[in-house]
Amino acid sequence: MSGRDEASGAPGRTPGDRPEGAGQPEPSGVDLARVALRAAKEQARARGAAAQQKRQARRGGGLRSGARADGRDPLPLGAAIHRLIAERGWETPAAVGGVMGRWPQIVGDDLANHCVPLRYDEDPDERVLTVQCDSTAWATQLRLLAPQLVARLNADLGPGTVRMIKVLGPGGPQRRFGPLRAPGSTGSGDTYG
Repeated sequence: MSGRDEASGAPGRTPGDRPEGAGQPEPSGVDLARVALRAAKEQARARGAAAQQKRQARRGGGLRSGARADGRDPLPLGAAIHRLIAERGWETPAAVGGVMGRWPQIVGDDLANHCVPLRYDEDPDERVLTVQCDSTAWATQLRLLAPQLVARLNADLGPGTVRMIKVLGPGGPQRRFGPLRAPGSTGSGDTYG
């Protein structure tokens, strides 16, 4: 043996010869070198960060772009729009706008040919989709289908997005006032709605 005990790690000591009060063995030269190297790296990193901040302050401050991706890098148009919608909280209006664009696929071609979505009231208490039909018969048909349509829209957009569908009948011709009209008469507007 070379005078070094492998169990204690110190030359000429046996496991029972540890000094009293020492729970761990004293660091050897290699361990001391590792600790010193780690401390030197941390100090160098701190000095480099301080120098970088001074240089940025001299150049006008602010963050500089680097080799890694960050929030200031250019985005594809679709990703930028999705990010803007999420930041502004426009998810529901954007989804409903998509419904208005996909109206024929959602309700079917027959209903889409006669009924057109006009607007969506996004007030949390309301959440009403207003739809106008070209005849009273189609307006009645849509009123009967409204609960099923609300369920289909909420399945597509998320629960509670649409609470009610407000169905409007045809607008009818403009009311004309003239010398041959009786006061208070609605004329042909009596048959619409």
